[in-house]
Amino acid sequence: MSGVREPQTAGVSYPFGVLKTGELFEIAPKVRVLPLPATFPPFHVNASVLEDDDGWTLVDPGLRLDETRAIWNGLLGKGGALAHKPVRRVLATHHHPDHIGMAGWFIREHGAELWTTRTSWLFARMLQLDAWSEPPPEAALFYRRCGYDADMMARWRERAARNYSVTVEPLPLGFRAIALGQTLRLAGRDWRVRIGHGHAPEHALLHCEAEDLVIAGDQILPTITPNLGVYPTEPEADPIGDWLESCTALAEQIPDQALVVPGHGQPFRGAAARLRRVIEKHANALDRLTDHLRSPRSAVGCFPALYRREITAPLEGLATVEAVAHLNHLTRTGRAQRRECGNGVYEWEALDV
Repeated sequence: MSGVREPQTAGVSYPFGVLKTGELFEIAPKVRVLPLPATFPPFHVNASVLEDDDGWTLVDPGLRLDETRAIWNGLLGKGGALAHKPVRRVLATHHHPDHIGMAGWFIREHGAELWTTRTSWLFARMLQLDAWSEPPPEAALFYRRCGYDADMMARWRERAARNYSVTVEPLPLGFRAIALGQTLRLAGRDWRVRIGHGHAPEHALLHCEAEDLVIAGDQILPTITPNLGVYPTEPEADPIGDWLESCTALAEQIPDQALVVPGHGQPFRGAAARLRRVIEKHANALDRLTDHLRSPRSAVGCFPALYRREITAPLEGLATVEAVAHLNHLTRTGRAQRRECGNGVYEWEALDV
């Protein structure tokens, strides 16, 4: 589950140690990393700052926070480390608020252009416009079916009030689409666009093959696994299946010697080893969950089988959507079946295969 630290993967190394939030660090000529604050574990997100003759390209410029804006103003304002060039482009690897949240501000205040995948832009625009004072009834039904009691439903309603539009600056009508296999010329290099799925649809990675340098967003993280969740918007989705397929493909495309800038955590080498580790991790989780389903369980009832720690209120939402993701994958692959109980809660039970 997102934010849960795992044992260090064999073959993964950290050539730069720990980078500090708010401080620029050059990892290659014309390529800098800037950890920015976040309000949830692991409490930072990495922006990449790419330098071209005409100005800066900012990859994943952070969550919409006053603290984040202050960091960027300090770097771009008079005497700042980035003040000598304008921001020309903002590139978002995917649509999540901690990655695209500040993009609209750079477009509005700095005249930058937004680059992202078409699916990421569509999701971001749709979610930003989908503001509500009261959550829609189908969303409430989704969580009741997961096994939420009255207290959990009350906490969910509090979380739902802090929706996407609060955490993301207003986005522009127009953007430039990037797509699988495309080559982008940035920071004096050619970057091949690779695409992953599971954590977010059509999640972009930038791979400079000539220098084995990768800007990975959340598709490859060194010490945690990104949340793979099912939401009321697509309750039958199978992000685990999408994720495993993407990890298998990327492990063949990105060598272990590549230097990876992850969306969270420290720049590292050992991408293929890390991807093989997360494939193994999810396979083990699916096996544990199958054993747990020898007796019928709700999604909430599956927490003990999936997570190494007690799930407290702050983690309920992420734990729930990832539990449903694993259950949907077992159902999709014929290892479990789902039924609706008399109280409207869904329960899953393992099948003998």
